Amino acid sequence: MPATKTSIPVEAFLAESPLQLFIGGQWRPAEKKQTFEVIDPGAGTRLAHIYDSGAEDVDAAVQAARRAFRQSGWAAMRPNERGVYLHRLADLVEQNRDTLAEIEALDVGKPLAHARFDIENFSATMRYYTELALHIAYRDPIAVPRHEARTVRHPYGVCAFIFPWNFPFLLAGWGISPALAAGNTVVVKPAEDASLSTLYLARLVKEAGIPDGVINIVPGLGETAGAALARHPGINRMSFTGSPEVGRLIGESCGRNLVPVKLELGGKGAAVVFDDVDIDQTVDRLTRAVTLNTGQVCCTATRWLVHERIYDRFVETAIRRMQQVRIGYWDDPEAHMGPLISRKQMDRVLGYLEKGKQQGAAAVLEGGPAAVAGKEQGFWVKPAMLAGDPENIACREEIFGPVSFLLKFKEEQEALELVNRSPYGLANSVWSQDLARAGRVAEQLVAANSWINAHNVFVHGVPYAGVNLSGLGGGVLGPNTLLDYLREQSVVRPL
Repeated sequence: MPATKTSIPVEAFLAESPLQLFIGGQWRPAEKKQTFEVIDPGAGTRLAHIYDSGAEDVDAAVQAARRAFRQSGWAAMRPNERGVYLHRLADLVEQNRDTLAEIEALDVGKPLAHARFDIENFSATMRYYTELALHIAYRDPIAVPRHEARTVRHPYGVCAFIFPWNFPFLLAGWGISPALAAGNTVVVKPAEDASLSTLYLARLVKEAGIPDGVINIVPGLGETAGAALARHPGINRMSFTGSPEVGRLIGESCGRNLVPVKLELGGKGAAVVFDDVDIDQTVDRLTRAVTLNTGQVCCTATRWLVHERIYDRFVETAIRRMQQVRIGYWDDPEAHMGPLISRKQMDRVLGYLEKGKQQGAAAVLEGGPAAVAGKEQGFWVKPAMLAGDPENIACREEIFGPVSFLLKFKEEQEALELVNRSPYGLANSVWSQDLARAGRVAEQLVAANSWINAHNVFVHGVPYAGVNLSGLGGGVLGPNTLLDYLREQSVVRPL
């Protein structure tokens, strides 16, 4: 049980441990009855046990989704009919926001206010795609000589999703909302480190009256449940969010079955800061970006390229601001930053700090383990800043923690070269009062997303994706994402 007082609904939910799988609209244990632990990252104590899905459970979920696609009527419904169910689900998520946010905060370790935002974003995403599905063309005439021709769009079938642990509920919304609005059925494998909110969602799916088998949830380990889902011949589309290393394995499995795959992978985001910025304001926004979710954000700004004319003042300001970041347990209303998700992740972050220094990086702000009163067993770290050579391992590789690496530049072209030498390509930002220059530089940065005078900007209707090591197969949040979940078919009649 959690190491702090939780609400009655959350206590009741966790008391059902071991928590079961959700397949075909029914709760059921894993076939082999094996379980895994869920750990509170802020206290280092057990929250619950969850049944660990094996290949046979994944197969049952895929078969349930296939039956629902063929027999439940979901795929054949008009978009407005499906919209009734999806809006009802969004309503239920909003009505249960506080319970879901508490579960998410406990499970991931993020401050409660941040978790509330994630829950609200889920509903907003579902409403966005539900409404968008009402307005796209499902039949388009094609103007060609001597033929009557058209394109029609149909749902694919079973769409599989493997989500990470940093934003489990928000990313579930980003993934399943367009797939469901398009008429597909889904099988979700949440991260083993953060499955609780997704399992609670299954209760609301049932309450919303969504036909059995349309949404299936199979928690489990990546190397077993995740691998079984990715290689299953019964899925029609695959979406994975996580590391490039695992993304390659997912892509390989899907390639064998010729299943289209969408990969949203890691990043090493850069912030290019010119000498005309308001230093205090820019430092504040970049500090908030790199400490959001304790730096466990794939697109966040971890490389800070600062113009030489303001470098020293910028660094002094950044040290003061980083030292003001309040670290605390999820129920601390003043906390901006919680723990890392696990001891493994804490060891990774601290290891990168050490390796960076061994390769010659200067510890501008030391970082290291943090202490939170009463939570000595939690996975706490302080924000850190390193500076040095762009070839340093801490500058090149994704750390996934509250660590920034400082670089100095003199000319615009130099900054572009430093940013674009990265093999990643997810998101960068440009900071300048000269909007013409900011726009020019933003367009030349090699990534799928460039932001100006802001970082970590996600707007419904604006595509978010990755290139190079950061992903392939299309993005999320934009209108094209809905079309990604509709297969095109041409119909032609010679005249």
